[in-house]
Amino acid sequence: MSQQPKNASEVVTKARDCFKKGLTKGLKQRKTNLKNYLKFITENQEAIIQTNYEDLRQHREEVRLQIYVAVGHIEHLLDNLTKWAKPESKPKRWVDALDGVYVYKDPLGVVLVVGTWNMALLTLAPVAGAIAGGNCVVIKPSHHSHSFGQLLERVLPRYLDPDCFPVFVADIDATTELLKERFDYLYYTGPTTVGRIVHQAANKHLTPVTLQLGGKNPVYIDESADLVLTAHRLMWGKAWNSGQICLSPDYVLCTKSTQEKLIKHCKVALDRFHKQDPHCCPIVNDFNFKRLQNLLSGLEIAIGGRVDPLDNYIELTVATNVSPEHQIMKEEVFGPILPIVPIEGYKEAVDFINKREKPLTMYIYATKKSIRDYFLENTSSGSVVINDNLMQLTTQSLPFGGVGYSGMGRYKDKDSFDTFVHKKAVLVKTTCPIVERMHELRYRPFVPYKMDAVEFFYRYRKGIPLGWLIYVGIFLLGCVVGLLLFYFAHGI
Repeated sequence: MSQQPKNASEVVTKARDCFKKGLTKGLKQRKTNLKNYLKFITENQEAIIQTNYEDLRQHREEVRLQIYVAVGHIEHLLDNLTKWAKPESKPKRWVDALDGVYVYKDPLGVVLVVGTWNMALLTLAPVAGAIAGGNCVVIKPSHHSHSFGQLLERVLPRYLDPDCFPVFVADIDATTELLKERFDYLYYTGPTTVGRIVHQAANKHLTPVTLQLGGKNPVYIDESADLVLTAHRLMWGKAWNSGQICLSPDYVLCTKSTQEKLIKHCKVALDRFHKQDPHCCPIVNDFNFKRLQNLLSGLEIAIGGRVDPLDNYIELTVATNVSPEHQIMKEEVFGPILPIVPIEGYKEAVDFINKREKPLTMYIYATKKSIRDYFLENTSSGSVVINDNLMQLTTQSLPFGGVGYSGMGRYKDKDSFDTFVHKKAVLVKTTCPIVERMHELRYRPFVPYKMDAVEFFYRYRKGIPLGWLIYVGIFLLGCVVGLLLFYFAHGI
């Protein structure tokens, strides 16, 4: 294996040369690369956990869960890759009856995967999908995840060819230079503000993109919800990585009576969690710590509120009776602060959500099916979870992705493969002389009866009406009789 290139142009050029040589395209090569990638993750699990602790002080069990999801994702790709990669036969009409109608799944070429700092999973999983698609992959870890990025750069070349799958560890300026290069697909996970920059860079070369962005993920808690269960699941979800994940519950909508009961149960849940495991990770940097500290201003704090500037630590905080005009309701929180906005009922909650940008996800706590259905039918979001949060990411068969300002494109399950391939339409026309006589209808000179016949074949693509079927049957029977008479007359 050659030494890894040191600048953006060399990285992309070497990867493109590898793709042109076909080093990643074949099904056998894809499976081998996926198995080696899986081996990298499983054999370096402790190192991945350690580097995420060094970067974020993230709890080891939170990182272990991400690793399990990534491993399951890769194993699912391996189990289904043969089936997904083979050409797919498509339905035919009468006019295509003797033709071959297929969709081929071609690798795209050189793919750039730009990871995010807050979850190793959101870097590891997309890379697996790109490998399964037969692509060369430039892996760009977040500059905030220095230790994790160094691990990928140092260790991954032992498992995968670094020319086909280079790891590009760089600061913001070098990343800007990397985005100027031409890729065949670009996959980015991170905040919407940076997502716009990435999208603009992709537009220069008309590069297709998947953007996994964020947003304000609403939580509606109905009076019918089991509040003890709701409080435990909600506090667990909000505490994950101190709220610094794109799927984190951003704000709660409920009635004032539900709010009062919920706060009591949230206190019990947090007391239980902290007594058993007091570990909480800090805010990632000074900028975000000060931003979150400013968001606390003017809030009615019901739980938490303690901050430690020396450690960039903010206690998980729940604020009640929050005004929709407060600054915390105008930006993604992305931290351990959960505002509760009182509303009168579920219909007002739906109106509140629909007046804002479409979120990445939505959490609905309700036991009444009619209320759950009302949200599902009258709102738009990347995903919805009923009576829980975050768990959609661990459910293998569900796609993950946003809509509107929360992103575009998706992965997981077959979407991980489909995202990183080009579905090429292939039509194999028959050269049968009898069929060619039919196709002469399309040739000049154009006369009405020809177009009438063409219209018939296109219009009745799902089957021929009974009346026409009788005439076709008589015609075919006549052809058979004519052939038999011809053969007998010539003594054949």
